[in-house]
Amino acid sequence: MQPHKSATALTKNVRVVLFVAAVILMLLLGWALDAPRHLQNALFWVDSLGLWGPVVYVGIYILVCILMIPGSILTLGAGAVFGVLRGTIYTSVGSTLGATAAFMLGRFLLRDWVKQKVETSPRLAAVDEAVGREGARIVFLLRMSPLVPFSISNYVYGLTPVKLGRYIVASWLGMIPGTIMYVYIGSLARRLAELGAAERSTSPAEWTLYVVGLIATVIATVRVTVVARRALKRRVSLDEPPQEGQG
Repeated sequence: MQPHKSATALTKNVRVVLFVAAVILMLLLGWALDAPRHLQNALFWVDSLGLWGPVVYVGIYILVCILMIPGSILTLGAGAVFGVLRGTIYTSVGSTLGATAAFMLGRFLLRDWVKQKVETSPRLAAVDEAVGREGARIVFLLRMSPLVPFSISNYVYGLTPVKLGRYIVASWLGMIPGTIMYVYIGSLARRLAELGAAERSTSPAEWTLYVVGLIATVIATVRVTVVARRALKRRVSLDEPPQEGQG
């Protein structure tokens, strides 16, 4: 029993190390291809709008959630353009409002369409049942450990009896760890681009600070996700069985 647990713990540690290494590799590759500069240019006009910039960004994020488009690029861009603090705030507001808008559409205007999606997916049906049974607690855990796609889950939650106020709070709190991680990565990508364009060299201490900050952010987020996933497994099985008779 103990050797099995040790092997499992070792496997999880290896996964964390590989994930951190992959993130660092992507940052270095993006820096080499000047991707952060392109990302800055794409969102620079938003920041140049002054007080309207955050409003426009939040509006775009709401639209992205409604259209079920992955918002990770926007979140990375917020870190590159607005920085960690403002980027986290604006993204948190935008993603929460977007998730709420999709929730309301799923509960009222698109209820039949969402029902069809749930009926054809045992995983979505399991989420629907779990949220209906335990409410906002499951929403919170699923936000931290996205075992189902964020875009469609917003609509699925609209079918459940969870109250709107509790859904909003659970979604907001549950999305914060992931938001901080993506915003930090976007901010770091911009910083790397600025350092690469700067005439002065970067001291080892500065590089150490950036890398340690990134690793700490990623590990903390992964750890939160693992804890949430374990809690979910104790409450509901989201393993999707083979779907027979479906084309």
